[in-house]
Amino acid sequence: MRIHLTSILVDDQDKALQFYTEVLGFEKKTEIPLGEHRWLTVVSSEEPDGTELVLEPDSHPAVKPFKAALVSDGIPFTSFAVSDIAAEFERLRALGVRFTQEPAAMGPVTTAVFDDTCGNLVQIAQRV
Repeated sequence: MRIHLTSILVDDQDKALQFYTEVLGFEKKTEIPLGEHRWLTVVSSEEPDGTELVLEPDSHPAVKPFKAALVSDGIPFTSFAVSDIAAEFERLRALGVRFTQEPAAMGPVTTAVFDDTCGNLVQIAQRV
């Protein structure tokens, strides 16, 4: 068994697609219209056949309070692996990404947390 899909709940699929592709560097994999929304996935450019991230609309009534609570408590919704956290932090910051936690050593990993502009905090992590 392996992870095939995972989701992140976004407040605007167009804004999310722009941020996740143009800023973070993911590539659009799938886009299928589904009424008001669409089935929209991105993948790592390093693993185009790897796990797909679904940019899932956050329209369910339970989602907005859940996301707000996570953000209020500073808890990232998901985490992405990076090979050089210092370089990735500088690259993203230069693109205007707002970090809520700069790179910090936490045992066997160094992590940083940023705002994805779609209602989520996202962690990047590098194993040391």
